[in-house]
Amino acid sequence: MLHITKRFPGIIANDDITLQLKKGEIHALLGENGAGKSTLMSVLFGLYQPEEGTIKKDGKEVSIKDPNDANDLGIGMVHQHFKLVDCFTVLDNIIMGVEPTKHGFLQKKEAREKVLALSEKYGLHVDPDALIEDITVGMQQRTEILKMLYRDNEILIFDEPTAVLTPQEIDELMQIMKNLAAEGKSILFISHKLAEIMAVADRCTVLRKGKYIGTVNTKDTTPAELSAMMVGRNVNFHVEKKPAEPGDVVLEVRNMTMASKVHKNNAVKNVSFQVRRGEIVCIAGIDGNGQTELVYGLTGLEPLVSGELFLCGQDITHTSIRKRSTMGMSHIPEDRHKHGLVLDYSLEDNMVLQRYFEPEFTDKAGFLRRKNIRGYAERLIEQYDVRSGQGPVTIARSMSGGNQQKAIVAREIDKDPELLVAVQPTRGLDVGAIEYIHRQLVAQRDEGKAVLLVSLELDEVMDVPDRILVMYEGEIVGELDPKTTTQEELGLYMAGAKRDEVKA
Repeated sequence: MLHITKRFPGIIANDDITLQLKKGEIHALLGENGAGKSTLMSVLFGLYQPEEGTIKKDGKEVSIKDPNDANDLGIGMVHQHFKLVDCFTVLDNIIMGVEPTKHGFLQKKEAREKVLALSEKYGLHVDPDALIEDITVGMQQRTEILKMLYRDNEILIFDEPTAVLTPQEIDELMQIMKNLAAEGKSILFISHKLAEIMAVADRCTVLRKGKYIGTVNTKDTTPAELSAMMVGRNVNFHVEKKPAEPGDVVLEVRNMTMASKVHKNNAVKNVSFQVRRGEIVCIAGIDGNGQTELVYGLTGLEPLVSGELFLCGQDITHTSIRKRSTMGMSHIPEDRHKHGLVLDYSLEDNMVLQRYFEPEFTDKAGFLRRKNIRGYAERLIEQYDVRSGQGPVTIARSMSGGNQQKAIVAREIDKDPELLVAVQPTRGLDVGAIEYIHRQLVAQRDEGKAVLLVSLELDEVMDVPDRILVMYEGEIVGELDPKTTTQEELGLYMAGAKRDEVKA
């Protein structure tokens, strides 16, 4: 890709960027949220047309008007937010658009054999007849990868492929990428996770604010050097915080049981714990062990099967979501698109979603005070460094994933909650933004708030909280002190190999 420039209203997403990919290499693309990585890959995949620049394949200039052109050239892409049809099977999703037919009839038998052969060859085990809506995120990702391999693509683009995976699935994916490269496939790999880039990439290209900063061989660099290239300053990987001083109980969960959507067993089984003022408690565990359902029950998204919840001493077991919010509960949700934002609303409207009815934002006649909403949104955008092309009037859908996340964090913390429930708050964020959000969580704790963190990132689990509760198969199997435990011990609890008698 030579001298690519791509502009959007109010922003130059790619400013004269040159990127060269060799055959059989894994090439990482690194940059902050909104640095232009996904845009550059979307240009290569034909989703966007650049205003300037050329693309060459095997030395010849090519024109990529749409993703079909990209596929014809052997270029495939796994998007950050998967592009799958939920009510179709895995096999139907893989062959969609290149269906094998004979006399106008669909021939699925050969397609199924090819898919099973590919999944065997690359270790991408999937059930071809399962519906997308019934399988895990890791399986959905394998389906996306098989979609590319089924089309015999030679250039594979992975956009943030590990943002939604468990540590075990990440290790498997890294191995799959190495196997593909060994076969002569060329891989472009967008990531913020420096450890992953160091582990699999041969070379790494860094973008910052839409500009090309440089390309380095990973074996000749360090994570600290890469993060400084990406953010433009040195980043502190360790969370600085003074010892916690826990006060009164803010959240009390007694004998909570939650149903499961996926199977007949309960997802959360008779769980009890407390979170006090001035402490960060982290619920750790491998994805799918009941954390999601636990949060749904706490925040009111799903009803409890049994048990009781108390916020600041008041029973909230059956109260509405709005009541929980006005009583002092904030929630940074796991799925920012489904539960965090209204994607087709402007940024300013998203900022007041839970407060628009307050006198500051609505007058006595029930009309919105637009000026106040705009001013409020501008203050949060400034304070939390939310980057968007058109400021408060930007449509949320058009923002980068990391900036969508920052907007949610800004809104939830600014409500000045008694209890902050933060679920995967740094998912898909770059090192600079992660450092910033961790500081915000610690600041909330130091102001005497209670913070409940739910995380799958081992580094975050070890670094941020004051206490760790480990969930396994819907139960809390261990309470650990991050200062005295090790990643190995934590891993054993998470895998269910150890459990202790947890103190209520």
